[in-house]
Order: sequence, then C-alpha cells, then structure tokens
Amino acid sequence: MRRLAALVALAAIPANAEPLFIDRAAGLPAPHVYDGGWEHFVGGGVAVLDCNADGLPDLFAAGGTNPARLFVNATEAPGAPIRFVAGPVADIFGVTGAYPLDIDADGWTDLAVLRVGPDLLLKGAPDCRFADATADWGLALRDAWTTAFTATWEAGRDWPTLVFGRYVDRADPDGPFEACDSHDLYRPEGQRYGRPEVITPGFCALSMLISDWRRAGEPELRLSNDRHYYVRDGYEQMFRLNPLAERDGPEWPRLSLWGMGIASQDITGDGLPEVMLTSMADQQLQINTGTGFVNAPYATGTYAQRPYLGDDGRPSTGWHAEFGDIDNDGRVDLFIAKGNVDQMPTNAIHDPNNLLMQGADGRFAEAGDVAGIATTDRSRGAALADLDGDGRLDLVVVNRRAAMEVWQNATPDTGHWAKIEPLLPDTNRRAVGAWIELRTAGRILASEITVGGGHAGGKALPVHFGLGPARTAELRVIWPDGAPSDWIAIPVDRLVRVSRRAGGLVILP
Repeated sequence: MRRLAALVALAAIPANAEPLFIDRAAGLPAPHVYDGGWEHFVGGGVAVLDCNADGLPDLFAAGGTNPARLFVNATEAPGAPIRFVAGPVADIFGVTGAYPLDIDADGWTDLAVLRVGPDLLLKGAPDCRFADATADWGLALRDAWTTAFTATWEAGRDWPTLVFGRYVDRADPDGPFEACDSHDLYRPEGQRYGRPEVITPGFCALSMLISDWRRAGEPELRLSNDRHYYVRDGYEQMFRLNPLAERDGPEWPRLSLWGMGIASQDITGDGLPEVMLTSMADQQLQINTGTGFVNAPYATGTYAQRPYLGDDGRPSTGWHAEFGDIDNDGRVDLFIAKGNVDQMPTNAIHDPNNLLMQGADGRFAEAGDVAGIATTDRSRGAALADLDGDGRLDLVVVNRRAAMEVWQNATPDTGHWAKIEPLLPDTNRRAVGAWIELRTAGRILASEITVGGGHAGGKALPVHFGLGPARTAELRVIWPDGAPSDWIAIPVDRLVRVSRRAGGLVILP
C-alpha cells in the first residue's frame, strides 16, 4: 500500500520540459583521455569532491596509461558556462579510478586511488593539495589490479573500514580466465590500519558497495562481479561485515551477470534502496523487498539492453550507473554509461549512453537523444553533480581512448530542489551511513550516504533532492548510529548544512 500511495503522489506532480544538456568539454584546460591496453579495458572512473571548500565540485579523473588529472572548478556563477583549471597533483600513472572520503576527519576530503599496481591514499589539504599518506596510515597495499572500492564507519571506530576490490590476478600464469583475484578489507586500529582480512573467493569485482539495504542498522557488503573472468560457478556476492561472512540462502539467491557497476537509490517511495546492476545485454534493476531483491518487470523500462540509436542490434555494454533527479520533478532518473569493452564482435560498437527519465507511473523512458548526450564513444566512469551551483545536476563522462565529456544541464522549467549535507564534529565528518529523509507534498524522499558503487568512481558532495512544485520541505536525519533526529523545516532551492544537537538538528551557516 505504501508503494501504491507513493505512485499516486508522484502522478500528481506535473511533467517538466524535456531534458537538455550543453557540451562544456571545452571548459577543461585540456582534453583528457583514459587510455591503455587490456589492463585498462575496465576502470576509467572519476571522483567528484570539493577539494578547496569553495562550494563547487572538482574532478579527479583516472587516466590509465595517461596520468590522472585533477580539475579544479572555476565556474564564475550559477548558470555560467562550466569551466575548470588544472589542479596541483603530481603525475600518477596506472590509475583505474578513485573515491573521495574524509578518512582522518580533518575536514579535507581525501582520495582512495585505485591502480594497476599499488593503490594510494592521498591526504587532502587546503587549496586542492594532496600528499601520499598510504604508509603513514599503515596501509601496505599490494601490487594488484584494483577495480572496485567501498568504505564505511563501523561502530566504535574513529576511522573507516576500507575494502579494495581486485580484478584478474596478473601473477597467475594460467590467467586471465578463471584467474580472479581476492579482495582486501582493512579495519582501523586506532588511527592506523593493520593487516587485511582477505575476501575469497573472488569473482573479478568491478563494483562494490556497503549499504544498510534493509535499514536494520547492519550495513552489508555487495559485490558485482564480471562473469567474463569468473571462476567456475561465479555469482554476485553479499557479505555481512562483522564478523566477515558471506550471505547465502533463500533470501540471497545466486545471480550471475557480467557485473560492471552498482547504483543504489529508493525509487519506489517505501524508504528502501533499489539497486541497478549494469551488465552486458540486460541492465538489471532489482526492487528491494526488505528481505531480498526481485528483478524489476521489463515494462519498468530500465533494461536498456540494446542501442536506441543507429542500426546496431547487438547487445549493449553498461558501465557506470547513477540515479539523480535531472529535471527536479521529484522523480529520480537514471544515467547509464555505455561502451564496448574494446572490439567485442558480440556486442554493439556504437552504443549511446542512456538518460532514462522516470515518469509519474514509475516507468522510465529514454531521453539521451533529445537531451543531446547520446555519444557513442567507449564510456566508462561518470558522475551526476551540480557543477555550476544552479540546482540542476550536470554530467561528467570518462571515455576509454576518447576525450572526457562535460555536460551542463540546461533543462528549462525545472522544479524546486534542496541539497543536504549532514556533518558530524569528531569522526565520520560526512556522516557516511546516515539516511536523509525529506518530507514534502505528502510523501517522503529518502537517500543513504555511502562510499562506493558506480564504476571506479564516486562522489563526496551534499545529497541532491528534486522537489517538483513543492516550496516547503521538512528534514530528518537518521544518523549512522541509528538515532533519528526530529523533523525540522528547511528552506528550499539552496544548500542546507546541518549538525547534530541532542535529539534535533541545527542548521549551520
């Protein structure tokens, strides 16, 4: 009944104009390309963070055999053309992706950098400066092929638990087939890290996410695995965190697909996060039942299994997936980056990226062509973020062997919006593991703060909500320890930073 009521409420929201994006790739200081041979068929992620605390998102983009690049946002005003300048980062090669998080709770966002080779932890500092803190923080990261990452703060720990997901074991003489590597989970020992717990068997993970998907106060680790390099009988995996143990049984039936990326978001209105799993051919949306997941009906419109432009009828290849409200109508939409692995003859070569807009009936319809973003390079990582501060989500796409894309959202007649940033004072500054709930127009919008998912990249930004015609909203935060705040009224069409005070929230300047 809750799901039906949510759909009825959504149906009352008027439709907005069709989405529209403007190409702003010329706003980068130079074209950037993710390049390389077979070790960079996968990866190509982008981390989005505010590295200088000016309120504008900056970009750290993987380069593969090219150096990774930091692009510092220099957009002049909300709605002005998006542009970036080069950031002060030394050349780092072999980078497959990166994830932003504030590990040491100093208020500056750090970077977990994934590589073909030893990974790095870069400590953030003012003015977008970064220093290698891998050894200082006790990490002895092995020489591996890293393609996935996730993190969370476990109860009673000042620093986050980190999980590095590996692909093929390059040292296996019988590889690459049936030569998937194991993964490493690092728990903090005070303010340093010790020896890892090894996650095995490994089935070549290309995405992983720690999420409290049942909203039971027990975050769990989901792995999405690439069947192309599976050991025999490989499958998608879920692990309980403490003690580390693989989930199995009737509530977790074994699913096998060519897992490339994970996106997680409540799209049904019942407060539980659905997951989107990208793959070769079908893109698999799974509906959260509270005790497990069921595949969404085909009529939902999210399978995106073949190109929607051109005459190539071969299956698509999905990589990064991300939910976000493109037109701020209060209905979450879905972007999927697409692209052939290289020259796989069984799959489409010219494979346009998807922009699936959610309608009032909960179904999704393709709008990548009318929005102008239906490029057909080999896309990999991507991000939806408000790059110019005008309240509309813009788009960044990293391509393999083609230039990185930047798209400015120019959709007319968009709805109201709010960006929410919960902050904690001492540890876990960005409140990873918290749930944000907005109450407006007779319904509740919910979003979990996580680190991980996507394909080789993620964000550390305020959480964006589209509100449709609603001019008022109330906010509640369920903090990582499970304690809910009281509801408070908040202003809309702006960023709202809040902190914890007794049982309530205080709005920060």
